[in-house]
Amino acid sequence: MTSYWMGVASRDHVIRAVEGGFCQFCHGKSWPMQRLTPGDRIIYNSPRAQMGEGTTVQASTAIGEVLKGEPYCFDMSGGFTPTRRDVRFFRASSASIHPLLPKLSFTRNRPSWGYTFRRGFFPITEADYLEIARAMNADER
Repeated sequence: MTSYWMGVASRDHVIRAVEGGFCQFCHGKSWPMQRLTPGDRIIYNSPRAQMGEGTTVQASTAIGEVLKGEPYCFDMSGGFTPTRRDVRFFRASSASIHPLLPKLSFTRNRPSWGYTFRRGFFPITEADYLEIARAMNADER
C-alpha cells in the first residue's frame, strides 16, 4: 500500500537531493527513512532558499517515488553521516503553498499553518498528495 509523505528542506538541499536521486529528512535522522517503503510518494516543501536563511520560498519544490532498497548511511565527511533512501524524482515545477492552503487537510482553516511544517517530515493523505502534484504539474512517467 502506497503512503504519502511531506518532507521539509531548504531549496538548495532539495536540489542536491534531486541531482543525487536520494531523500533525507530531519537533518539526516534515520527514523523517517524507516517509515518509508518502496513505492511511497514524497513531496519536499521548501520554506527558504538556503537552510535557515535566504529568500522565502514557501513552495513544494520536488516530488518523487521511493525506490527499492534499504535506508543507507552516507558519509558526508566531518563525522556527518545522514541516513538516505533512493528516490526517482518526477519532472515537476515548484508550486507555492499559498494557493493550496485552503485545499489541503493539514493546512485548511489553520491560521498558524506553518507550524505543521516544523515537524520536518509527516504523512499526508493521497488527496493532498494529488492536489499538490497537480499544482506542480508533476509528470510521473
